[in-house]
Amino acid sequence: MTATPDTPRLRTPGLVDGHIHPDKTSWGGPWMSRRPASTLAELIENDRATQFSYATGVEDRAHALLAHALANGTLAMRAHVDVSSELGVANVAGVRAAAERLPGLTVQIVAFPQFGLLTNPGTLDVMAASLTEGADLVGGIDPGGIEGDLHGHLDAVFGLAERAGRDIDIHLHDGGEHGLAQIREIARRTIAAGRQGRVTIGHAFALCDAGLPSLGETLDLVAEAGIWIATCALGPDPVPDLDRFERHGVRLVAGSDGVRDSWSPFGTGSMVDRAHLLAYRTGAITDAELERAFAIASTAGGEMLGLPEIADWTPESGTRLEFAAENVAQLVTDRPRPLRVVRDGVALA
Repeated sequence: MTATPDTPRLRTPGLVDGHIHPDKTSWGGPWMSRRPASTLAELIENDRATQFSYATGVEDRAHALLAHALANGTLAMRAHVDVSSELGVANVAGVRAAAERLPGLTVQIVAFPQFGLLTNPGTLDVMAASLTEGADLVGGIDPGGIEGDLHGHLDAVFGLAERAGRDIDIHLHDGGEHGLAQIREIARRTIAAGRQGRVTIGHAFALCDAGLPSLGETLDLVAEAGIWIATCALGPDPVPDLDRFERHGVRLVAGSDGVRDSWSPFGTGSMVDRAHLLAYRTGAITDAELERAFAIASTAGGEMLGLPEIADWTPESGTRLEFAAENVAQLVTDRPRPLRVVRDGVALA
């Protein structure tokens, strides 16, 4: 990740957005004023209302955001896309169609039961159908806090993933020991099913609370299960202790989460910006700490998504970004847009 005398531009690996919701975005459209919300349930209800009021379809809105992300150096992403008894598979079809218009961008789609799985009858059948309509992974959401049935929810998620031969990516916002207990159960099931490295937990706020007595043993179990943790370094949300995660061997990726949707007016679709936010929120000072934030937003995501051209990147690679920056530390601090985005030797932007 260094410039050479005959190449004044800094070369870096491509960026990876490990957790994004492109079906919800208002990117490229008129300004959307957000309704107040103080709980997760209120945010979800606001989201439900907004999704049914958009004048522009999912494909066009998602394409606008995905094209912008690609121009800013994102070469791959894990996209969580809503499926439900009300929405059917329409959002999955829209995001897949948008992704196919951008052949330089790898998009893995998670079938995400935002409005509940057990609590929204019919959603499990729609999730199964979505796996033949463009979705790649099986999602889940707060088995305890939203669904109120830890084992029933995980039975459904792991069962569908096993039948379909797919990986799993579960949203888990619940904090406290209650949240850690859910994470440990996911880890135990991952190990029992031989799914090490094939399960991701998004947010996992409980893992960010150093005061919880069972945090250490939970981190060890997460590492043993090979579970990826996706963090988004959002506003008031907890962020991981990066040093502690490293000591326990827990693997971490970064993502945008929602971008200009009903949940928040913020987000740029740039993973350079996200690396900057992660570095800022975790108190990065040294070059090594800034470089770590960039690696979490790039090579780590490439490993999670199974993309060796990003995960095992070298400066000679035909897949790369080129920036006007002295080094990665300056890049994370200054947040420039890439001068060139190259994949497999083809300049995309």
